[in-house]
Amino acid sequence: MATILDRILATKYQEVVAASAAVPLEALQSRAAAMPAPRDFVGALRTRHQQGLPAVIAEIKRASPSQGVMNPDLDPAAVARDYESAGAACLSVLTDREYFQGAPADLIAAKAACTLPVLRKDFMVDPYQVWEARAMGADCILLISGAISLSRMLGLAEVAAGLGMAVLVESHTEAQLLEALKVPTPLIGLNNRDLASFRTDLGVTESLSPIIPLDRIVVAESGIRDLHDVTRLQAVGVQTFLVGGAFMASRSPGEQLKKVFPQLAK
Repeated sequence: MATILDRILATKYQEVVAASAAVPLEALQSRAAAMPAPRDFVGALRTRHQQGLPAVIAEIKRASPSQGVMNPDLDPAAVARDYESAGAACLSVLTDREYFQGAPADLIAAKAACTLPVLRKDFMVDPYQVWEARAMGADCILLISGAISLSRMLGLAEVAAGLGMAVLVESHTEAQLLEALKVPTPLIGLNNRDLASFRTDLGVTESLSPIIPLDRIVVAESGIRDLHDVTRLQAVGVQTFLVGGAFMASRSPGEQLKKVFPQLAK
């Protein structure tokens, strides 16, 4: 039986075919070349670390397969400004339409509204999507170990590097992590959510983070709901957190960010 991730990936391959028919790669490359240089995603995280503060990648999303619709009337620009004023280091913006009700327009609006570097949060399977991400203004892309092969991850990471973009490679199991570590990027995500079942367990980060070399930046993703969860992950050395659902469920995502990360509110 196909998992949620299987269905999402099948949709992505179909989307790439449709998008490349509508906008040929050469045209997309011209758009990407005309964009301002990417903002320094990795540098923004390291600055927080140097300040002795948690580095928060605050996520903007309307819905998810696990949580349903959270904010159908989302104003990405307003939330981006809210996150920036609350102390977020970077943004993550969902651009998947079918499963997360996102859109490239959400990322474009969010980036224009603030000075933070922005991750395009989507399921990347083809180089076309990397060019697409840069053309919409993304500064970083996400690669998911286990969703695509190591050779494909390396190829997509190479395209991103050529465009000056950062790459966050996420994994959920030890086998996936060992592959992720072969990708030349400092950003290693540990997804506490199993993308096959969408269940979460913070024990994933606790068990896998010791395997990661100290020169990498460990990004804990998913299932981080409150200060207790943050403290639990900080106990194993995690300094960087990608959080979405806990913020987007609030009427004021920025205020919720400050509750979960009170150090940033000082």
